[in-house]
Amino acid sequence: MSLWILDKGAVAPLVNALRADYRVIGPQAKGPKFVFDPIEDPAQLRLDYNTTILPPKKVLQPPEERLATFSMGSEPRVAPVVEAEPTVLLGVHTCDLHAIQLLDKVFSTDYPDAHYLERRQQTIIFSIECLEPCDEHSFCKSMGTLTAGEGYDVHLTDLGLAYAADVATEAGKALLTRYGTVREATDADVRRLNEVMGAKWPRFTYRLNFDAAELPALLSMAYDHPLWDELGERCYACGACTIVCPTCYCFNVFDETNMALTEGERWRRWDSCQLDEFARVAGGENFRAARAARQRHRFMRKGKYIYEKIGELGCVGCGRCIRACIPKINIVDGFNTIHGGG
Repeated sequence: MSLWILDKGAVAPLVNALRADYRVIGPQAKGPKFVFDPIEDPAQLRLDYNTTILPPKKVLQPPEERLATFSMGSEPRVAPVVEAEPTVLLGVHTCDLHAIQLLDKVFSTDYPDAHYLERRQQTIIFSIECLEPCDEHSFCKSMGTLTAGEGYDVHLTDLGLAYAADVATEAGKALLTRYGTVREATDADVRRLNEVMGAKWPRFTYRLNFDAAELPALLSMAYDHPLWDELGERCYACGACTIVCPTCYCFNVFDETNMALTEGERWRRWDSCQLDEFARVAGGENFRAARAARQRHRFMRKGKYIYEKIGELGCVGCGRCIRACIPKINIVDGFNTIHGGG
C-alpha cells in the first residue's frame, strides 16, 4: 500500500502505545538465546535477534489450549472455548512469516479451525527483513523464504538509523499512524532501501544442491531409500525436531474431568510424529513403530505430503530442527543425499 519511515528512537514509544490496547509479543533475550514472549518493557524487544527457540506459531497455535467445557449431568452440555485477544506480533522473520501463511491454509482447509482462525484474525503482524543469516544452519534461500511479499500487515527493513515500514493492510496502516511517529518515505529512502536489499543476497548461500521444487518428485522415488535406516539408528525419538518446527501442526486431544465425572474440559496439546506412541492405535498396533519409518515420515511431510495437500513445501529453511537435534540429524544433508542418489 505505502512505504513509511520509522526512526529507531520511535520504536520504544510505539511499543508502549500499543501495549495500552493490545497484547504485544516480540523476540526477547532468554539467556544466550531468544524467545517470542509478551513485551512488558520496550527495552526487552530485540529486533536484532538471530532466531528463536520456538517459532511465533506458538502465539497462534499455543502448545496447550482449552477447546471446550462440558457437563454430563441430566442435561448434558458442551460449550466451546475460544481464547483470543487483540495481539500485535512484532519482529517475525520472513521464514516464519511463510510458515504462518502455510498454517493459515492448513487451518482453513477442509475443516476450518475456529480457535486458530479467531486468534489469527485478532493478530496484526509486524515482520522484519533478514539482512544476515541466522547462523550456519539457515537455508531459507534454498527454500525461497528469504523475503516475503505478503502475509504481513507491516514489514520492517533496517536502514541503519531507521526502519523502512512497508504497509500492506489497512489494519497495519491504522496501527502505525495512530500509535507511532512515522513519515512517508522519500526518494532517498527508497534508494537506501534498494541498496540494503541488494546487498543482503550475497550474504546468504544456497544449502540444497538442487532446486527445492524438485523435492516432491525426489521423495516420491525415495520411499525405500537406505537413508531412513541410517537416520533411524541415530534418532533418539525425542520429538525436538517437530516441537521447534514452525510448520508442524499435529496435536493430541484429551479430556480432564472432576472426581465425580460430571464436569470436564477438553484440551489439545502439541504432539510429535517422532514419538513412539504417535502412531499407536487400538489393540497396540503401531503403524510407524520403527524410528526409521518415523524419520521418513518427517522428511516426507516437509518435502512432499504438505505440498500435495496445499501446494506449498512444508519446510521454510529456518534450521531450528538442525539446531535442536541431539544426534545432529540434518535435514539439508538428508535432502542432498536423496538428490545425489547416495
